[in-house]
Amino acid sequence: MVDIDPTEYEIAELGPKIKDVDDAGELRAMLELEEGGEDRVPVKTLIEDRIEKVEDEGDGEIDPETVDLATLTVADVANMVRDVDDADVLRDLLEREQAGEDRKTAKSQIESRIESVEGTEEAAGEVEYVPPEEKYPDLDHPTNDKQWVEGTVGAEYRDMWVYCETQAGDLVDVSREMLGKARELMDTYNAEYDEDERVVAVLVGADASDHVEDVIAYGADLVLYHEDDRLERFRHQPYTEIFCDMARAGGDLAAEGREDVDWKDYHEPRYTVFPATNNGRDLSALVQGELDSGLASDCSGLYIENAMISNPAKVGTAGDKKEFERVLHMKRPDFSGFEYSTILCIDKPNRDFHPQGASVIPGSFEIPDPDYEREAEVVDYEMELDEDWFKVEVEEFDRLSGGVDLTGNDVVVAVGRGIGDDPTKGIELALDLVDAFDEADLGLSRGVITSSYSFDGHVEQYVTEERQIGESGQEVEPDVYVAAGISGAIQHKVGCDESDTIIAINTDPDADIRDFSDYLVEGDLFEVLPRLTEAVEAGDLGAVMGEVSDD
Repeated sequence: MVDIDPTEYEIAELGPKIKDVDDAGELRAMLELEEGGEDRVPVKTLIEDRIEKVEDEGDGEIDPETVDLATLTVADVANMVRDVDDADVLRDLLEREQAGEDRKTAKSQIESRIESVEGTEEAAGEVEYVPPEEKYPDLDHPTNDKQWVEGTVGAEYRDMWVYCETQAGDLVDVSREMLGKARELMDTYNAEYDEDERVVAVLVGADASDHVEDVIAYGADLVLYHEDDRLERFRHQPYTEIFCDMARAGGDLAAEGREDVDWKDYHEPRYTVFPATNNGRDLSALVQGELDSGLASDCSGLYIENAMISNPAKVGTAGDKKEFERVLHMKRPDFSGFEYSTILCIDKPNRDFHPQGASVIPGSFEIPDPDYEREAEVVDYEMELDEDWFKVEVEEFDRLSGGVDLTGNDVVVAVGRGIGDDPTKGIELALDLVDAFDEADLGLSRGVITSSYSFDGHVEQYVTEERQIGESGQEVEPDVYVAAGISGAIQHKVGCDESDTIIAINTDPDADIRDFSDYLVEGDLFEVLPRLTEAVEAGDLGAVMGEVSDD
């Protein structure tokens, strides 16, 4: 008997529950129930993937040369062979399966992998390449000057470029996170490939030079900055033009009559990394589009590995295979929030897809300890900014004193639709609790952002998309996360699940947020928040929470 019967759940409900199951036997029993019931392919895949993760964490990786195939399910066989690149080992597996269980699906999985590794003679043949202008002669598009991409082929790409965002004169935490991760990736990369490629930090703004010392301390080998008073606030065109001008400096621009540079001797960056903030999301898409490459947005994991690819569009010959080196693997949460997709940006025979670009969800990586003894090359990048880029003049704007980067706080107090009875009062009570802590800030669920609530002016300034937490907002990992009036949809869970302690306040004791909270206070936030504020101000929060059941 299993605790969770998958046939009783929709896949969106099952995903969060199955993550807590660590018994491979129980998972296999669940798989059998699903196969004997609705037999839904996505559900079976979800369970099979969980089995793989549990077994990898337990007994380690399966050795395909010695494993007893009779002890593996078909799903186990499929997961095992996808990492095997030796055709002889795969043939041996196929022979052992034929002599033993002789399962049709298992044999098909092994044969498919052999075909992927070796290719098939029957399908062999070059894929015909037709230039875009010939393939689409009647193409009509508003950007007539760029009807097709004239892709560079076989150019040289080097270095990992990190766009370091600043807000209100401060380097935001996600910039520090990305620099630390980039440093780690390129150190490993240089050791593995015997290279000497760099982490390049890009700073743009009215105070760009003020942050040079910090980005060096967090891992940059080369700092490129452009400073101009007109760039105090983020502007799409000038920021895009500046980044792309830097990326094309040297060979490309020298060929157009621009001066050559001594800090760059390659075509364009190998990798580009941006923050998945509001501004960073915009800039990353604009830059990657201008550089004629792709973008994996809202990533939470990055690593560099070789990749064996058999897609004819990528290798140029049907049935052939090719190992692509130095591929940036970009992991991002899918739309359900409990599984991840890994995005690759692979070149084609007639088209380079570089830089390989990603935007990173704030809070995805640890902020490293800065080393202010580090040294790096610094370039004050000069270029003329077109006056047309500043046609629109922003005469007045408001900036919240607390900023909108929630990732560096010890405490985050988030409110959801539970404030609906009195939205202004709900925000006021949440801000009172925020003020009771030393390092805290206010977060919001998507339900508040998309609602039609009416807020009084003194709190309306706090109800902005920048404060949204979840899959399409910020991802935070505070010591304490207070979720008041938030149901706990999986999209919100993605944004706060890594918090050390989650305290939920909800009138519904069976709300989904119960499943991933450390404490659930059953009650009205309008009554509970003031009591929590009093407890914090009196230094007695622990005693108050001790009265709450976490069963």
